[in-house]
Formats: sequence, C-alpha cells, structure tokens
Amino acid sequence: MMYTQIPELRPDTPLLDAIDAPEQLKNLDLAELQTLAAELRAYILYAAGQSGGHFGANLGVIELTVALHRILDTPRDRLVWDVGHQAYPHKVLTGRRERLPTIRSKNGLAAFPARDESEFDTFGVGHSSTSISAALGMSLALRYQQQQARVACVIGDGAMTAGMAFEAMNDAVQHQADLLVVLNDNDMSISGSVGGLAHHLSGLWQNGLYVHVHDDGTPEVRQRPNWDFRARKPTSDHFKVNTDNLFKAIGFEYFGPVDGHDLPELLRVLNALKDRKGCRLLHVYTTKGKGFTPAEQDQIGYHAIAKLGANKLGAVSTKYASHKPVKYSDVFGQFLCDQAALDSRLLAITPAMCEGSGMVEFAKRYPDRFFDVAIAEQHALTLAAGMACEGIKPVVAIYSTFLQRGYDQLIHDICLQNLDVTFGIDRAGLVGEDGATHAGTFDYAFMRTLPNLVIMAPKDENECRQMLHTAYQHPGPAAVRYPRGAGVGSKIEETFTALPIGKAEVLATFNVDHPQQIAFLAFGSRTTVTLEAAAQLAETGLGITVVNMRFIKPLDTALLEQLAQTHQAFVTVEEHAVMAGAGSAVNEALHQMLIIKPVLNLGLSDRFLAHGEHGEMLKEEGLDAAGISRSVSAFLSKLAAL
Repeated sequence: MMYTQIPELRPDTPLLDAIDAPEQLKNLDLAELQTLAAELRAYILYAAGQSGGHFGANLGVIELTVALHRILDTPRDRLVWDVGHQAYPHKVLTGRRERLPTIRSKNGLAAFPARDESEFDTFGVGHSSTSISAALGMSLALRYQQQQARVACVIGDGAMTAGMAFEAMNDAVQHQADLLVVLNDNDMSISGSVGGLAHHLSGLWQNGLYVHVHDDGTPEVRQRPNWDFRARKPTSDHFKVNTDNLFKAIGFEYFGPVDGHDLPELLRVLNALKDRKGCRLLHVYTTKGKGFTPAEQDQIGYHAIAKLGANKLGAVSTKYASHKPVKYSDVFGQFLCDQAALDSRLLAITPAMCEGSGMVEFAKRYPDRFFDVAIAEQHALTLAAGMACEGIKPVVAIYSTFLQRGYDQLIHDICLQNLDVTFGIDRAGLVGEDGATHAGTFDYAFMRTLPNLVIMAPKDENECRQMLHTAYQHPGPAAVRYPRGAGVGSKIEETFTALPIGKAEVLATFNVDHPQQIAFLAFGSRTTVTLEAAAQLAETGLGITVVNMRFIKPLDTALLEQLAQTHQAFVTVEEHAVMAGAGSAVNEALHQMLIIKPVLNLGLSDRFLAHGEHGEMLKEEGLDAAGISRSVSAFLSKLAAL
C-alpha cells in the first residue's frame, strides 16, 4: 500500500499490537508476516509524525527488520544496527511499540539504539560506520568464551564509505570470524551516496547478474530478476559479481543483490545464510521512504521530519531581535558563496553534510569547487591539509560531534603544520532531540589545547558571518563554532569586516557607580541570554559589565586584566561542558597573570545529557536567563558569607 500523507490518528494494527517480543514472529505464517510488515509501515508513519525524527530510512527497512527478527534468535543472537537512522521498526518489534511516539522527547525513547534502553540494543550508536567493528568484537568475544550465538549487523551503503568499515572487514577476514554483514543499499546516506564505492555498487546493479543463495547456503551466479528500482544511479562500468566484486576481493563471501522488499525471498536467503560459517556479506537493495510517495520522490527532504505542527526553526529569543532569525547553516552557506565570488582559491569540503551544513547553493554555483567526500571525516581534514599545501584556501564544513572523529588529523595534519584551513563547525552545543550522540559539547576542550588554532564563537548571525570571514582571512587554522538552528534576529551586514584576532567586545554596563561590580564573560550562543540575565540582576542595583568574549583562543587577556582591576568577581557562561571549556580557559589565564578573583563557571554539567527539546535542556542545566540569575545570586550570597 502506498501512502501520500502522514496519518494524524493511530492506524488500526491488530497483529502488530499483539507482538511484544521478536520470538512471537516465529509463530506467524508468511501471510501474517506480510500483514505485520504492512501494519508496521503504517505505524511508523504515524509515530514519526507524532515525534519527528528520522523517517525515510525506517520505511526502507520494514521487511528486512521483520525478516531478521524472524530468522535470528535475538537477543541471544546479536543484531547490530549502524547509526540507528533505520532502527525504529526494530524498537517497535522489541517491546517498545507504545513508547515509539515519545522518541527523541524528554524521558522518551532515544533516537538511536541504546544499551541501557533494551537488551535487544546490543550496541549504542549515533555516529555511522561502527557496526562491523562492534559486531566483529562481539563475534570474537563469543568465540573466545565458547558461547554459541550468531552475530549480524546492518550497515548502509553511505556508512560503508567510511574507512572504519573496511578496517573492520579486513580484520574480520584475518580472524576468520563468523559474521553476517547485511549491506542495506538504498543509494543514499542522508544525501545521495557518492564516491568510488557508490560507483561500484551501481555497477553491480547494471551488470544484470546476482549471486543466488541456495537453501543450503551455497552460492550460484544467475541472471537477476527484472526488479523495479528506478532510482538506482546509472554508471558506465559493469562489474562481474563473481570476479570483480570488491567484497570478494577483501575476502568476504558475497551474496545478492536481493530485493529488500521481497519478504519471502529475504526470509529464505537469511535462513540459508544464518548458520553458514565465515565472513558473509548479503547485499540488499531497498528504497528509502518505501511506501510513502512524498518520501520516495524526495529522499533527501524526508531523511528526517519535524513532528506534525512543529515550528522547524524552534523557539528563539526575540527580546533583542531586529530582523527575522536566520539559521546559522544558511549564514554559513551564504558566506561560502560570497567569499568564493571574491577569492578563486576557496574550495569547500564536507563529509556527507551538504544539506545540513547549508552548502546546496554553493554546490550548484561552484560544482568544481565543492567536495563531498562521503562519511569520511578523517579524510576530509587531511584532504583540506593537502589542498592548503598547494596554496588553496579550503573551508571544511563539519558538525562539532563529527569533528571528534578527525581529531588526530586536526592535530597532526593541520595544526602541527600550521596550515591555512578554515572550519565552519555546526551543531555546537546541545542539539535537542538527537541527544548525547550528536551534541557538540566538547569542542572547546579538545581544540583549545592545540597550538596555532584560532577559535571563535559568535553571539548572533551577523557576527557569525564576520567571524567566518575573519577565519578565512587568518593565515593559519581557524574555527568558528555555531549552534544548530536559528540565530537571535540580528541584521546581517553584507560587507565583510574582519575582526581583530583575540579582541572581545563590551556589550553593556549596569550601575557603574555600585561598589560591587561583577563581570559577565559570555561565549557564543549564550551571549544574548546572559545579557538578559544581567539586566534582571541589575534591577537589584548590582553593578555589572557584560562582555561578548568572541574568541576562545586567543583570549582577550588584556581586557581580563583591566576588568580585574575594577570588578570583584567574574562569571563565565557557555553552552559547552564546564570541564576544560571556555570558562576553564579564563581560570587558567587569570592564574597565569597572578590574579586572584572569585570565578563562577556556568556551562554544561559533567554528564551525557539525554535527549529533549533544546530550550528544555538548557533550562535544566541552568543556562536560561532565570537559571543564570539564580546561580549568580547564590554565588554572591556565598561570597558575602565568607
């Protein structure tokens, strides 16, 4: 059945409602399993509309999920999902059906598989390309402990582009592991799959052959049935699956491709392969968004959706807004286009985050200057380093949480060589419903220790644009980190103005004649709300100076020294872990200058924060205006009691 809209009312799913554990699937006949798959697709459509979140990939693995849980004996048999974008059907079939509409909300289900949520979630994920390594580790550990259990993992063709996946496959062959890798090939990751692997998989499609699996598990090359996968990318090269197959060359036994929506065939093939020994790869073709016409026609747009009736930009403070708030990713995208028009040396790089990073227009205008390297963060950074060695000025667009994966390259390949690479670091700070796996809450800490690296954080959209220009003009590595979503509604100046490196900005002073003066040092996204909190506290008569620090490295130590002469205490505010964050940098600077002053560091606590609405999470951490005011009042009370 094809759907054209997301249902607002819960569909009638009597068979699905009777399933509370995968073992119950073993009691269903084929007709009932097909009915179950249809009900599961209808329910996923409904639940995703209630919660928002990842969408298209889940619809594409309905039949595969049913087949895996029918054939395997989970949780005794280990089933590992890569990333988790496609794990909603898995959650439904493993006892979490009625909680699925709570996914991504406070105290609701996690957006990705989580070990503390269910015994069926064998490995917690959020970043891609980990499944084969994790599944191999499980297989080898089970073998060492002489435990009899099957191990299978599901990985997408986009995730397969990462080097980590091939490292794991190489190692699996070395150890002669018993491992079933299911390659879910939908010709997509978040965007369309790119690169040599995507080209190779497309060639396997065009040759018209496949490796048939006999019921006893033995392979046979046959002519492929005439499947209707119209979205497959054509390529000029054809590959012979029995001789030119990449996976066979590595040492895996290759089977497929198989139609991932043909439930009877999936059941037959998985049953034939489940007890076969060695390293096996089953290549499955699916359609992202299967069964929902808008998602099939716009697979990128329907990778994830907002909940029905939701404001996609989310709530933003408008107290100081002079214009309509603009998304920071759009600010970055416009900067790229405008800067590229001024400088032909600019080349832009992204690890599979074109849409999310606001680079679509740049890619259209300058296709020969745009490089999507697929899900390969480490490669993206060293690629930029190589470009910089040849006089190019590369700009790397990357999410904070994904930059963590390229940390070695940031240190050794860029900062150590002092290469001219600009970073636009998106999704810095808390990211709301996606939770801890995607939060960008550690980048100050891991970046500010690196010599040669300039680090900036803007207070609003215009400052973000000017900081990106400043970073680009700086002759060395420089990073601008900005949050997810919209800014505060500042006017964006088209003219580029480079900021003086390491210079902060005094935003406001209150009650300058009051004998007790407090200096608020705000970093990045929390600057506007810090100003609000300061204004509230100033109503009590307290003397306050509010500083937009702008630079995490280098700090404006001259201003700190000046403020220390006239202020009794400092308060630092940041949307980052307090430990080793920007406030810690202030503490270190004051210590080095032999300045002894009370300092209150406000930021994120020392824990991984569960998913929830962004503003709700900030309030819980005391980083809204009211929370900042309470913390400062308590701090001043303690000082008065000394």
